[in-house]
Order: sequence, then C-alpha cells, then structure tokens
Amino acid sequence: MVRVYSLLVLIDLALLVVALIDCLSAEEGDIRALPRIAWVFLILLFSPIGAIVWFVAGRPARAVRLSNGTKWRPGNGFPEVQRPGTSRGDRPQAPDDDPEFLADLASSLKDDESMMKRWEADLRRREDELRKRDEG
Repeated sequence: MVRVYSLLVLIDLALLVVALIDCLSAEEGDIRALPRIAWVFLILLFSPIGAIVWFVAGRPARAVRLSNGTKWRPGNGFPEVQRPGTSRGDRPQAPDDDPEFLADLASSLKDDESMMKRWEADLRRREDELRKRDEG
C-alpha cells in the first residue's frame, strides 16, 4: 500500500512541476481564462486538480494548420484588414457622426415640439371649460 501512495505522490509532484513550468513559460497574452498569477496559485493550492484544470482550460491553444498551409490560432479572430464590414467605405458610423440620423433627429424634434404645443393648447382649453362650468 505504501508503494501505491508513494507512486501517487510522485505522479502528483511531477504533474505539479510540469504544470508550473508550463504556466510560467507561457506567453502572458496566450494564457486563457485567468491571469498567470491566478493559475500559479490554483496549481499550487489545488494539486493535482489545479494542474489538470491548467492543462484543460488555461494552457495556450495550439495553432492549427489549415488545408491551404497557413496556421490559425484559436481566439485570434480576423486581422483588422480582413474583418468584415470594416473597410473605410462601409464602416458603421456613430449616430452623432451620421448626417442622415441627425437630420431625422432634427425633424422628429420639430414634430415633438409641435405636438407638445397642441397638447398644451388642448390642456388650456379644457381647463378654461372646467373653470367656466364651475363658475356658471
């Protein structure tokens, strides 16, 4: 029984050392899910579960070789030039930079002002009618 426990301790120690070396040697920007310091504490405090979680969820994803010979890394997305809808001509504008939106906004503002004036006039008329009915 002692041999089994000593073997498990050695496997745990080897897994811990390999996970720590792998975590500390990985590029900071490639590490997934958590910052490096959090992974180090997770690996050290929750051995061997922390090391296993590092290899499953935190380790940088490997590049995949595509059929055309190029490499693709998960999480890279599109380069800025190849991103759909971002060329200069069809880039979406912010509402305050769009002249059509501003023109529509100005016309709707005028419509809202005229509607508000009609409501105020109607309210004054109703108040006057109520005053006349109460007096007469």
